[in-house]
Amino acid sequence: MRAFRNVGDDPFFVARGKGARIWDVDGNEYIDYVGSWGPAILGHAPKVVLQAVRDAATRGLSFGIPNPLEVEMAELICDWIPSINKVRMVNSGTEATMSCIRLARAFTGRDKLIKFDGCYHGHADALLVKAGSGALTHGQPSSAGVPPAFADLTISLPFNNAELLRKAFQENKNEIAAVIVEPVPANAGLYLPRENFLSILREQCTSSDALLIFDEVITGFRVARGGAQELYGVKPDLTALGKIIGGGLPVGAFGGRAEIMDQLSPDGPVYQAGTLSGNPIAMAAGLAQLRELERIDGWKSLEESGAQLEAAASEAIRSAKVDVTFHRLGSMFCLFFAPPPVFDLASAQRSDLEKFNRFFHGCLKRGIYFAPSQFETGFISTAHTAEDIERTAAVVSEILKAL
Repeated sequence: MRAFRNVGDDPFFVARGKGARIWDVDGNEYIDYVGSWGPAILGHAPKVVLQAVRDAATRGLSFGIPNPLEVEMAELICDWIPSINKVRMVNSGTEATMSCIRLARAFTGRDKLIKFDGCYHGHADALLVKAGSGALTHGQPSSAGVPPAFADLTISLPFNNAELLRKAFQENKNEIAAVIVEPVPANAGLYLPRENFLSILREQCTSSDALLIFDEVITGFRVARGGAQELYGVKPDLTALGKIIGGGLPVGAFGGRAEIMDQLSPDGPVYQAGTLSGNPIAMAAGLAQLRELERIDGWKSLEESGAQLEAAASEAIRSAKVDVTFHRLGSMFCLFFAPPPVFDLASAQRSDLEKFNRFFHGCLKRGIYFAPSQFETGFISTAHTAEDIERTAAVVSEILKAL
């Protein structure tokens, strides 16, 4: 996506960002709905985060030993997400999901993994099977360099299809270590779990002695204080986190039930390490961002902004009489250039990519920056004003009518 290959153009280069806006090196200004692919939930360069980074930096950039901020972050995560009893800090979402898989295999003594088409869980070998995000955009759901033996241990199913899920468990009895899922898939556009689908995942894993892993790298602390698992009332065994908990700096974390997490070294046999894990600068930035979100009740304002954009975009779609499906959950949204319903990767791939490309470029020329791929999600921040949303909706309406 960064190369803009999917939209047939060269990328612009960002010089700076502030609030809901970014400026490129040529001085062009954009209202930004990418937000560094999700972490910038307070907007770019929020004062409270910058001050926390400055303060932490004066005490040192990295130590490679435990620091108090790491403990504070762990306590906050365990407090806000009840399914997490213990947590381990890492450096990226990819590290978090990769570690969850290793831990699940060790805990269950099984090897096979179930994931869902279009869900992207980072670029670890076992997870690059029918993946979303960049792998999907470039038409390569898998990747060169992944040994077939790794892929053979990964079963990829259509999202929202409970019947095929049950069949996969039946055909691989006592072989499934875990099911990993984005509870709200946001790497093939944005589509939502059908009623009871996440509950069925929970029930199936429990009855089969497999672990349920929620990849909340995107949804964690964005769709609700306690993530998607709070919204849908489903408790996973393990959760992967990232993005928002770093305040814009590289970060990841994973956690879950104490008996599972106790398998990690140094207490257990599952090895995991990282030189910069729990980095004090990233921890300071993330803590400042999360505490500010809670202080201002950010989720309430994000919902209001999201609802405003949804109402305006839906009216623009009706007025333009185009086959576009608008999805939103809180501050996350997506316009699929396909008629409804869109509920899995196959239905998302019905989208008209040429129309999306014209839409993207039309918006960009008018100062609105959406993700340069049909198969990505848009993000609203607390820095987006009602006027920003109104201007965006006007541009969307103009472009849709011209398609």
